[in-house]
Amino acid sequence: MYSDVESLSVPLPEDIEKVKWYGDFAQAAKMIDLRLKTDIPEALKKRLRYEKEILSRIPAQYSYSWQDALKLLQEKLIDFKEEELTRLWEENAAEWIYIKGQIHFKDDFFNNLVKTRSWLWERLKDRTQYPSPMENEFLHQVIGKMKVQGGMACRFHVKSTLRIQKEAERENEAVKVYLPVPVEYAQVKNFRLLSVKIGSASDGQETWRNANPEEYTLSDAQYPQRTLCFHTIHHVGQTYSVEYSYETHMNYVDPKAEAVLDGQPAMYLEEQLPHIRFTPYLKEITAEIVGDEKNPLEKARKIYKYLTSHIMYSFVRSYITIPQIPDYVASGWKGDCGFQALLFITMCRIAKVPARWQSGLYMKPDSVGSHDWAQFYVAPYGWLFADVSFGGSAYRAGDEERRAFYFGNLDPYRMPAVSQFQHPLYPSMKWNRNDPYDNQAGEAEYEDRSLRSEEYETEHELVEFEEIERTKAVVNKENA
Repeated sequence: MYSDVESLSVPLPEDIEKVKWYGDFAQAAKMIDLRLKTDIPEALKKRLRYEKEILSRIPAQYSYSWQDALKLLQEKLIDFKEEELTRLWEENAAEWIYIKGQIHFKDDFFNNLVKTRSWLWERLKDRTQYPSPMENEFLHQVIGKMKVQGGMACRFHVKSTLRIQKEAERENEAVKVYLPVPVEYAQVKNFRLLSVKIGSASDGQETWRNANPEEYTLSDAQYPQRTLCFHTIHHVGQTYSVEYSYETHMNYVDPKAEAVLDGQPAMYLEEQLPHIRFTPYLKEITAEIVGDEKNPLEKARKIYKYLTSHIMYSFVRSYITIPQIPDYVASGWKGDCGFQALLFITMCRIAKVPARWQSGLYMKPDSVGSHDWAQFYVAPYGWLFADVSFGGSAYRAGDEERRAFYFGNLDPYRMPAVSQFQHPLYPSMKWNRNDPYDNQAGEAEYEDRSLRSEEYETEHELVEFEEIERTKAVVNKENA
């Protein structure tokens, strides 16, 4: 069923779509079952079967009714009024859907609002758990150091652990568990697998053993979505852990239009259904943004500047539930890091600038989190970086230096686990992935089904970190 994700390019029948967006998901699933019994094209059958998977995932992500959301906002913010919630809803600032015709907000809507809107953050009754959206002294220091030194390099020691929730555990059953590890390419050097362990709990105590070689598979060094895959027998209380070290070596570049060479490579320019799709709307706005520009570097720069100044960062529902992500972003002008990266990649390809995906973990010395960004290719510089969401954050903060830095450059605090969007895992999964496009939180499946995101928990821990001497790498031209 993994390949069926491409069926999202097929339109959903209007009657089913009406019921879906009213929020009667059970009725929509029933209508799909009835439609599947009729003589319809196989392409539509695939789309409808995949839609049932989508329908099953949407409602659980929207836990706040209108009144619940208002209560939370009034508890957390000084003098918050219902008319302010109405305005935020009208402005599409808070992610929501209908459930049985009633507005429900996404479970993380509050965190999103105070992360992206300084006027709400300033009204917090307690700011201790919410960093200011306008402050980023750490990145200022990193950018300054990279400019002075010509780059930076860091060594990381990381431990990733996946635990299956108690209600989803099965005793003595075959399981596959996937945890992301770095792809050894681009900025990554000197990867070392340090340990592969399986833990067990008894009487409140957790003990660990080294996994046997036949219990796991490490995918190849440059596999596009690289993982350490456990394939073993699960027992209640069992956990799965991998430890590794690696280095990132980042050079600082200041790309100049006048240095760009003629004869740019023709690669990473194609569509990739269902998301990287050259729709009439995206072609039109790309042409509007790029205009008569011929220089590929300046084309990419124009796209980056437009997106960073127009897209508001927003937490989103699971990627599997949105049929065409770049159009979603370019019509509502909001989205998370991956949504923004996909739109940048798609528009660059429309403009004949090679562009591709990169994602994994963002690892500051004090925190670890999932993150997505992009690369684009311009000779003679090779593969350059573009982090649209970091650039957009800088724009909203009035920080033009930081915004300019993330066009062409990247900080060294990254663990790239994915080099290609929508690539299968190895060994292949039998059932639908929790995230069919990316891999940062890992995946798990039994013989008869995969596990949902709420059925397991993944923790990434930065065990040790140090800045090291940078290797002055040659121009990054792999796959060119």
